[in-house]
Amino acid sequence: MVKRFIVYFVFLYIMLAVVPAFVEDRQEEVIVKAPVKEEVYDFDELEDYVTGVVAAEMPAQFNDEALKAQAVCARTYAIRYMEENDSNEIPYDIYQAYCTVNDMREKWGDDFEKYYSKISSAVEATRGQIMIYDNEPVLAVFHSMSAGRTENSENIWGGEIDYLKSVDSSFDERSPGFVSEKSFTEEEVKNCLKNNDASIVFEGEPITITERTQAGYVKSVKAGNKNYTGRQIREMLGLRSANFDISYTGGNIIFTTKGYGHGAGLSQYGANHMAEAGSTYIDILKHYYTGIEFAKIKLKI
Repeated sequence: MVKRFIVYFVFLYIMLAVVPAFVEDRQEEVIVKAPVKEEVYDFDELEDYVTGVVAAEMPAQFNDEALKAQAVCARTYAIRYMEENDSNEIPYDIYQAYCTVNDMREKWGDDFEKYYSKISSAVEATRGQIMIYDNEPVLAVFHSMSAGRTENSENIWGGEIDYLKSVDSSFDERSPGFVSEKSFTEEEVKNCLKNNDASIVFEGEPITITERTQAGYVKSVKAGNKNYTGRQIREMLGLRSANFDISYTGGNIIFTTKGYGHGAGLSQYGANHMAEAGSTYIDILKHYYTGIEFAKIKLKI
């Protein structure tokens, strides 16, 4: 009886002490591969910067896992820029919004402590983590919400990027402001396009859609005697996205858009819906960035 108790105690000790450590090591191995390069980055400044980006770019009310995903995106985007420019200086002027602590206090008012703590915790939980592809930091672009699917990079910027592929993001259809309308007079549209190209000539309907991408975004548009991409029309007319329909009524042209933003990479609202449904930030990032892995950069403590 005593011998059996000893055997049971040894077995229980192994299960409680050794097995959890093994599981933890395996989880770390899956999430974190290796440093990308040998650079050592200042932890305090970099992570403070990431906190400021998350505070500026994503609603603080979002699920913790969505905030973690945004933190990894912000950190990856910055590290990629720094490595491309052979610099260890934090790039505050790249295409990411940024909030100082004072900005956050003004933005959140009485809720500052709550939201600052929430975002700081999300940043700390992903400390030093970035996304990589072929052992290089990815171009971690993101947008507010897709039009139901994200878009291939080549349909936006002209260059194919392996990890920026169209994926399902139908969760976005439940987001506030998913569908919106913007109305112009025909003259307003014509004048806007003429300001871009004085040689344009109009006959019949000023503007028509001629082709869409597989994700539903407008690929090409016929405007007068000129051809434009959907992205160009979106930028010239200030539309929420390049996924739009055009209708004519009473001398007005109505653009009905779906989603908000360029449509590539992480959908922020999609990420929040995934998080609310139980996905982790790792699940979210692997969904929106095809075939990526994770690495930890070296940090000065």
